[in-house]
Amino acid sequence: MSYEKKRDLVLKLTMVFSSIYLLWRLFFTLPVHEGPVQLALGILLFLAEAITTLGTFELYLSKMRSAGKQIQPMDIPPELYPDVDVLIATHNEPVDLLYKTVNACTYMDYPDKSKVHIYLCDDGNRDEVRQLAQQFSVGYLGLANNTHAKSGNYNNALANTHSPLIATFDADMIPQREFLVKTVPYFFAQEWVKEGDTYRRRRPDEQPEQRIGLVQTPQSFYNQDLFQFNLFMENDIPNEQDFFSREINVMRNASNSVAYTGSNTVILRQAMEDIGGFPYHTITEDFETSLRMQKEGYITYATTETLASGLSTTTVASMIKQRVRWAQGVIQSIQNTNAIFTKKLPRATRISYLNAFLYWWSFFSRMIFILAPIVFALFDVKLVECGFFELLLFWLPSHLLYSSASRYLSTNVRNLRWSQIIDTILCPYLIVPVFLETIGVHERKFKVTNKNKTSVKTTNFRFILPHAALILLSLAAGLRYVNGKYGMSLLYSSVILYWLLHNLVSLVYAVFFMLGRKSYRKFERLKAEETISVELQDRCLPGTTVDVSEEGMAFRLEDPVEILKDETFFIHVCTAHYHARLQARMVYRKQTEDDFVYAVQVSPLTERDRREYMQIIHDRLHTLPKELDPWRTPYDDIARNLERRKVQIHRPQRKPAALPVPAPVPAMGPESAGAATESAYAAANH
Repeated sequence: MSYEKKRDLVLKLTMVFSSIYLLWRLFFTLPVHEGPVQLALGILLFLAEAITTLGTFELYLSKMRSAGKQIQPMDIPPELYPDVDVLIATHNEPVDLLYKTVNACTYMDYPDKSKVHIYLCDDGNRDEVRQLAQQFSVGYLGLANNTHAKSGNYNNALANTHSPLIATFDADMIPQREFLVKTVPYFFAQEWVKEGDTYRRRRPDEQPEQRIGLVQTPQSFYNQDLFQFNLFMENDIPNEQDFFSREINVMRNASNSVAYTGSNTVILRQAMEDIGGFPYHTITEDFETSLRMQKEGYITYATTETLASGLSTTTVASMIKQRVRWAQGVIQSIQNTNAIFTKKLPRATRISYLNAFLYWWSFFSRMIFILAPIVFALFDVKLVECGFFELLLFWLPSHLLYSSASRYLSTNVRNLRWSQIIDTILCPYLIVPVFLETIGVHERKFKVTNKNKTSVKTTNFRFILPHAALILLSLAAGLRYVNGKYGMSLLYSSVILYWLLHNLVSLVYAVFFMLGRKSYRKFERLKAEETISVELQDRCLPGTTVDVSEEGMAFRLEDPVEILKDETFFIHVCTAHYHARLQARMVYRKQTEDDFVYAVQVSPLTERDRREYMQIIHDRLHTLPKELDPWRTPYDDIARNLERRKVQIHRPQRKPAALPVPAPVPAMGPESAGAATESAYAAANH
């Protein structure tokens, strides 16, 4: 049996057994004889289970259908590539952050680069941003006193640009060199027909029923997100947003409900004109833009290939504000467009938006799932009325299948356990904003997410309080529930004890997450193996980088030599597309199993070197995990957190490793060193 057939079988069986379980819960387990309060609480628990389970059904169906909704980009001659306006939105981000994004945009490949028009869209009219645009010879579109936030900024840009395609990037999102040549071709099949060896434009009678309105590539991040960083899991779990960008949004191709996420996107200008530009009355203008396009009959399409990367939030407070804004904005946009009930959208699309709305209520469901076993074990409040073996008969098969189906739903980017941990971490802070937004108490002020990196440990004890309180309640409930029980009594108590322990593990993760972790680096270090030549005392030494960052580098030399601490020298870095000359200062060296690694501070010698070095760092796929480590258990992770936090209390200073015998290196005169460097450049750019 093929993987796809096995996957579909598991998903279908899960829907069957979960439906049987929900019907049993509805008709046979509600505490109808326990009084109105317990009945109401029992109904609330059932609704949380039903909404969570039925929401996954929509994802299962999308997963099974999505393969048939793939669109292949059209191979077309270089001369037919259209003009593209590249819009970089900025509000109050620092110029150093913008520098990297603008720089990368100028390096993007295109058959005719004169057709690529880059604009800094500055919602702040800042002189320093205008000067940055002049430095790179790109367009500047300033806007002062903008009352419509990012929508107003982009609509101002639309009014002052004219290309048929528009690429949008957030201030921190750095595109790869191939971004345009891999996204623009998606739009060609809508416009052109190949006849023999030539292409011609489609006639009016040949126009497709639906045109592509936008192509959304995944949101990716080159720094560790807070889940990876705060939980010491930077080598074990993917970025938390990968599940949406690389899985959920791609599955939504099946129902044409793909969300525009604001960046890393190419948009058809005609589609923007047909919907009247970016919408104003929402704080998630990107999400509502894609929804309005779908109502106008356009396709919004999500791809799987990462072509740009940015910065993930670096503090708990900023992440919570970001998630609250997303929740409020999605609910606003669904209400603004009547997405769940409008006849302008197909049924499958409307169901997808119903599920998107209910997703933000899943945090309320998560709180119910945590509290339900506590109130039963601690206060004898009965929410489910059934026998032990009856419960196992209906619940256990659906639970096991549900866990298995979650693995098929994701290509090991997310599993059921991690979904529950993430929901547990966020749920205390999203319940009230989601409720208020749903009943019409709206948040209209757009808030830019703060992504400034801090070296201060971001522990904030007020964020720990809800989870700490739930841990104490869970422990008290467990102790009270097992008190005096033994033998068969403990067996009958096992389901409640299982859920108490299951939830307790997630709550411990939440406390570790909120405790934070001190960052010792100002800039992210990205793993990279690139060819270098080290100019040291008139010698030219070949080597390879281990990792690179904006102010530092680690490298290995083919033949280790003694380099003194604080000694200065020069490094040439050569890749297939870029090369840069850097001044380096020795910081320390360490010994590995095989050789020595040298760590240095670096600074580019010229502006050209700086621009090329930024590309060497960022024009690459990051090496952070793309999948979960299947061998890690929750208890491994908790033990590691305890150990790493103990170590960080007294973080030892690095001590340089001594070279046993300095390796002899042939001396070179200045002319020989220069010749070796030129040879390295030639080889790298051949």
